[in-house]
Amino acid sequence: MEYQALAQDILARVGGKENIVSLVHCATRLRFKLKNDSKADAEGLKKNPGVIMVVESGGQFQVVIGNHVHDVWQAVSREAGMSESAAAGADESGKKTTLLGQLIDIVSAIFTPLVGLLAASGIMKGLLALALVCGWLSPQSGTYQIWFAAGDALFYFFPLVLGYTAGAKFGGNPFITMMIGGALVHPLMLEAFNASQQAGAVAQSFFGIPVIWFNYSSSVIPIVLAAWVSCWLEKRSARLLPASVKNFFTPFICLAVTVPLTFLLIGPAATWLSQLLANGYQWIYALAPWLAGAAMGALWQVCVIFGLHWGLVPLMINNLAVLGHDSMLPMVLPAVMGQVGAVAAIAVRSRDLRQKMLAGTSVTAGIFGITEPAVYGINLPLRRPFIFGCVGGAVGGAIVGLSNTHVYSPGFANVFTLAQMIPSGGVDATLWGGIAGTLVGLALSFVLTLVAGMPTRSDAESVGLAVNEYDVLAPMSGTVLPLDKVPDTTFASGLLGQGVAIIPAGNTVHAPFAGEVSSLFQTKHAIGLLSDSGIEVLIHVGIDTVKLGGAPFTAHVQPGDKVRPGDLLVEFDQQAILDAGYDLATPVIITNSENYREIITEAGSSVETGMPLLSLSAQPAVAIPG
Repeated sequence: MEYQALAQDILARVGGKENIVSLVHCATRLRFKLKNDSKADAEGLKKNPGVIMVVESGGQFQVVIGNHVHDVWQAVSREAGMSESAAAGADESGKKTTLLGQLIDIVSAIFTPLVGLLAASGIMKGLLALALVCGWLSPQSGTYQIWFAAGDALFYFFPLVLGYTAGAKFGGNPFITMMIGGALVHPLMLEAFNASQQAGAVAQSFFGIPVIWFNYSSSVIPIVLAAWVSCWLEKRSARLLPASVKNFFTPFICLAVTVPLTFLLIGPAATWLSQLLANGYQWIYALAPWLAGAAMGALWQVCVIFGLHWGLVPLMINNLAVLGHDSMLPMVLPAVMGQVGAVAAIAVRSRDLRQKMLAGTSVTAGIFGITEPAVYGINLPLRRPFIFGCVGGAVGGAIVGLSNTHVYSPGFANVFTLAQMIPSGGVDATLWGGIAGTLVGLALSFVLTLVAGMPTRSDAESVGLAVNEYDVLAPMSGTVLPLDKVPDTTFASGLLGQGVAIIPAGNTVHAPFAGEVSSLFQTKHAIGLLSDSGIEVLIHVGIDTVKLGGAPFTAHVQPGDKVRPGDLLVEFDQQAILDAGYDLATPVIITNSENYREIITEAGSSVETGMPLLSLSAQPAVAIPG
């Protein structure tokens, strides 16, 4: 229920559940496919504090949420009553999109369910490589082999897993397409491939048609094409067969036709295409690896903004399947760390509490490969930090390209990618080059932003990061409670003024604006503040906590003290208050509410310290007749 209010707002602003064709999510984004894009209210969604950004790209309406996107996705799905086919991304809208848009939509829908698993597999294989180099494990140990199997299983059985997600995307039975993927990596087929590689091997055929054997483990393109063919055949078979038998014979026809067709035609053609793509990329990379690295480092985050990076993900995986290594992912890492460096500089230098907190949390997410909070929340709106992040990424990427650095397992660019760069022969110059490029990208963007990228006051205000003189920030983190739900009639009735309450998640109270301490109760359970613009606020920690005599409270300010947004005001022992039997609901009251035309609650169902809580509109001046 934590994200119910956010889910309801998202659902309403995408045009309601009847306007949704499909909904999937990746690491940070909800990806909607809508019947009518004009019904969506992107600007309204951007104003929701639970939404980082809204992006319309590749035929998708993308709502950037952050690290808790899966929880929000579940909440939206519950509110909308989404069917499994809708959640999986089956498209029945019939809307026309560009060829590039269709490609991005297909790739993202197939791969987004696997984002977490791909990252986890890459981390595990990278750490195992590090363990071998450091001598912590040996390849013959049971510990190594069990963990290696866990990290390698997804990649080895890729056709099986992609068969499911591709079948769901193409609107067919995903279990049928999963079985087709299973046939590609069946032990009999792998045995036939190995036998075909031996000298004097006897050629095999299917009803007289020669079979060209390939090892389809870890492959991408063959199963995606086979899944499309199977789904096309399934829809037509289901339409023609009698209802009494189609549930049995439709899967039979799909398997009986598509599996042989894949081994005879689709597989060889797709394998040839895979090799062509891999060798073509290698040819371009060999011409000027430093230039390729600079381009990837500079443009990767631009591609992420428009969702175009999904077009490159299959190429990275294809390089690993065909060549056994990939040089593209290491060049992406400086681009990621470039944005991390830029937002880290904002976190260090910013005096705006909201901006500083958002930047700080974005650094942590970015280190682990999630850059959307940094890009959309800070760097891109402020322009210069984003540009400096791209500059750092370009320089770092050029160093990585020049060092001929590769990764040897799949994954997504994050700090653990460094471990994936370790060659099987041990540490060499390519690894040090990858580390150097990554650190240069991070450090250069940090220094450039620190020196020349800090926003001016007008820049910050233009993107809503500076504190407006009529804004009241959240003095604590916690769950937002409407004032009329507070279990105290004095507060709930609005007798003391309008406002909102917070059920605290922590043990501290912070200044919600710039101003001074106007009053502090002797028992320190409540504090009055006056902002520089004249807002009078009462923060009352808990209900009836005056009866505790001040025991659980520690004041860090005195009446008359000047405060800035985020300054620590009071600490309290949350558990002691609960043990004494008192409610923790903390009203935040505008005691001079009559001076304001409107008081709006800006926060959603939950809020973090320093985020917008209340927004006040000043009363218009009254003209006095002359």
